[in-house]
Amino acid sequence: MTAVEPRTAEATTRTDTVEGRARWPLYGVAAGLLGLAATLFTDPRMGIPERDAVDASVLSDLSRGLAHVGLVAGFLTVALLLVLAAAWRRQVEPRVPGSTAAHVVSGALVASAAGLTYGYAWKGALAIYLPTGSDAGPYGDDGLFVYFMLNDFGPYIGWLGVVVAAGAVAWMGLRERTVSRWIGVLSLGPVVAVTGLAGATGLPGFQGLAGPAWLLAACTGLAAGRSTIVR
Repeated sequence: MTAVEPRTAEATTRTDTVEGRARWPLYGVAAGLLGLAATLFTDPRMGIPERDAVDASVLSDLSRGLAHVGLVAGFLTVALLLVLAAAWRRQVEPRVPGSTAAHVVSGALVASAAGLTYGYAWKGALAIYLPTGSDAGPYGDDGLFVYFMLNDFGPYIGWLGVVVAAGAVAWMGLRERTVSRWIGVLSLGPVVAVTGLAGATGLPGFQGLAGPAWLLAACTGLAAGRSTIVR
């Protein structure tokens, strides 16, 4: 029996590039796009008329379909974040073994994936328990209203880990110079915005907008640019 030779590091690296460009950041591009869809564009509250006060009567205006799609898109986003974290560990951390910031990125992505699993699951729970859902009936309006309130910030809060990753990438770009400087500057945006809004107003979920938007922009820049960590 002929022994199978293990792939060399060079051969392994080739599988993660296309025409000399790294392709692993595309996992982040996909996670950013799906994350925006799962968090913002499938919010089951979309289309609800504005009210001075919200109570259980709002349930009749909720979209079960949007909640269901949000669950599916959200779970796909979580999977992509975990794949991106694994690719970052494999492709980036060995290149910059002395960088604490580089190691923060993968851990922060995993933290977001864990939190977002719960956040998007609340959408699924709402989808199945609403009157037109697959498991309608066990909860009255008061119980359903609890699930509605969990969806208020639930799918947004978990993106905090991605904003922490943005801060680490900003450090890598502006201090360590292993990421393109413009990506480093871009990465400061969500950190400043989330910190400022949380400190000034107590808003807990702005990272649900800033996180996926940053992930989409920064990973597109990594895939198309010439940062040290992808060359």
